[in-house]
Amino acid sequence: MKFLTGLLATVLLIAGMGASHAVVRIADDRGGRIGTYVDRYQDLRQSGETVIIDGLCASACTIVLGAIPHNRICVTSHATLGFHAAWDFGANGRAVTNPEATQMLYAMYPSQVRRWIGQRGGLTPRMLFLRGKQLEAMYRPCYLDAQASTAKPSRRSLPQAEQLESARGQFLH
Repeated sequence: MKFLTGLLATVLLIAGMGASHAVVRIADDRGGRIGTYVDRYQDLRQSGETVIIDGLCASACTIVLGAIPHNRICVTSHATLGFHAAWDFGANGRAVTNPEATQMLYAMYPSQVRRWIGQRGGLTPRMLFLRGKQLEAMYRPCYLDAQASTAKPSRRSLPQAEQLESARGQFLH
């Protein structure tokens, strides 16, 4: 019986170690529907996985900054975050800024990101890009080569937004 208990404990320990080294890489994500990203990142938050931002993460993709704990996000030298006001389709089919959704989106961001956005005039239809030294001052760097050679974490990219349509059916970006 002690052997089975020990074996079970070892299996659980190994399974836990694998999950703690799992990595999700975000690159070339232009965003999409807010509801889709809220759903996606809620699942990711619960998974315990680390997020590597290694390229463009724009629009609704940036919700990751508020949904995932700060200590589970790292950025590479290729990381670029793109922020803009949320919008919806107006009566004539054109994009119209949605002030309520913009405020909700802004409130999701960590204080240092909100401060950076505020210093540049806030969220507007014009895209603001955060990258380089300014981004690296806010988030810890991640070194893909070093991590891959030591821990050999499992890496998976998030599926494209079109493949994960939210049941909420929100059209906000």
